Amino acid sequence: MPAPISAGTVPWPTEFADTYVAKGYWLSTSLGSLLYEVADQRPTDIALVDGPTRLSYHDLLARADATATQLAGLGLLSGDRIVVQLPNCVEFVLLTLACLRIGVVPVMALPAHRKHELAYLCEHAEAVALAVPDVLRDFDHQQMGHDLVNEVETLQHVLVAGDDIRDGSVDLRALCVLAGDPVADRERWDNAAPDSRDVAVFLLSGGTTGLPKLIARTHDDYAYNARRSGEVCGFRADTVYLVSLPASHNFPLACPGLLGTFLAGGRVVMLSSPEPEGAFATIAAEGVTHTAVVPAVAQRWIAHQRDSATDDLGTLEVLQVGGARMPDEIAAQVRPVLDATLQQVFGMAEGLLNYTRLDDPDEVVCTTQGRPMSPDDELRIVDENDEPVPAGTPGSLLTRGPYTPRGYYRAQEQNARAFTADGWYRSGDIVRRRPDGNLVVEGRDKDMINRGGEKISAEEVENLVYQLDSVAQVAAVAMPDPDLGERVCLYVVPAPGAEPSLEEVRATMQARGVAKYKWPERLELVGELLSTKVGKIDKNALREDLAERLGRSQEGTR
Repeated sequence: MPAPISAGTVPWPTEFADTYVAKGYWLSTSLGSLLYEVADQRPTDIALVDGPTRLSYHDLLARADATATQLAGLGLLSGDRIVVQLPNCVEFVLLTLACLRIGVVPVMALPAHRKHELAYLCEHAEAVALAVPDVLRDFDHQQMGHDLVNEVETLQHVLVAGDDIRDGSVDLRALCVLAGDPVADRERWDNAAPDSRDVAVFLLSGGTTGLPKLIARTHDDYAYNARRSGEVCGFRADTVYLVSLPASHNFPLACPGLLGTFLAGGRVVMLSSPEPEGAFATIAAEGVTHTAVVPAVAQRWIAHQRDSATDDLGTLEVLQVGGARMPDEIAAQVRPVLDATLQQVFGMAEGLLNYTRLDDPDEVVCTTQGRPMSPDDELRIVDENDEPVPAGTPGSLLTRGPYTPRGYYRAQEQNARAFTADGWYRSGDIVRRRPDGNLVVEGRDKDMINRGGEKISAEEVENLVYQLDSVAQVAAVAMPDPDLGERVCLYVVPAPGAEPSLEEVRATMQARGVAKYKWPERLELVGELLSTKVGKIDKNALREDLAERLGRSQEGTR
């Protein structure tokens, strides 16, 4: 029998919770109920598009309730956990909404996860069900699901979205069909709505080391996360939002994401990939106004538009970019090339979200990562002793607020490291706060290069190197050094036909008056930069690769 979720969560202190309710941040209503309030106002408006499938708000919520009834028929109860590993598709949306209605808690896995990660998630969450595609990109997720049922004690059901439903699997598409009495289903789930303080969804921590931690987001805080994001980002009833990043990630899920779009009464369009050819065609066909990408995707979009000069982007108003620091040089190209407003997003699945505002001047939009979205977001920027740094000085970011949980799920040891005794979350980010309140992300606290006591921001070095036309992508990492501790090494993906050299990079830095201690001292040309499962450059993997290269070079000199 799985333990109750409440046994593993860390609640907000009562005085903080009362304040968030009093100020209207927390509405004391479940997310599913809030979505029905919107649907009742616009039942015939199209809410969701997935290829040829087009669902009105009425049909979307009626099918979600039917799915909830089918889940209950399988024996899933409020408080049970289901690991969701689905591509961007209508079944992902319906299953998520059904879980929000019934009180079953989805654990948002990523399509790139495999047995190692999923076994951990199922065991740690004590999941009773797993939702997967049948086969995706030549990988048999369905067989993996059944292997996990044999290994994870609590796991009972494998829900499969696809054409090949094998013995022992549950047909997820059949679960999502409108059946029975929609009026009775709605009444049933209206009366059984989960408490707003209950956990609505488990997100995964975005760290690049070890297996992810589970982030418990409640109906109250996650609804505010999506709703307030929509307000800051200008989401309206006529917003058409394209989901092309994995929908299970916090950014496209609720920042404002698909949930924020629904809460604003807009339309969500699902797409399996953000590659420019398909994304541009979908933007044109559906009249997409807003979407979210990571910096590497933004670069591909810019390059594609320069090469093809299509008019597919005529309806695109806002391009959100987040997940990693966007180089200033690339940020400056968004408006002139894509003819869309860039909105930088710096946030974390653990809570705090910062946005550049849509009416900010270009200097703010292109060189900062925005400012907190909530008046009650609290920020501290501190040194290694948790003492506040002088104004304008880079330091470690600590935060707490109405949508930043006070601890990870069932993670007492990690919580002692990641949270202070009075509830501040240690984000691991090195930031600098400008006088106008906007943050500049200087890197991660493990992404600062310490060269003989001089702290070098990898992000700063990367921004400088991006100014070279011969460089397509770059990552700066710490290179171990017996004398200085660390030196700067660059991993560079050359621009087509180019072959950048260390001498060229150093000469450029010298010409720009960059302090010499920041100059890179090694350069590795590579075909691509290693990345994490969510598309971020994997600095840990690059450091491991560098250690191997250094080891081989030392062996060669013996």
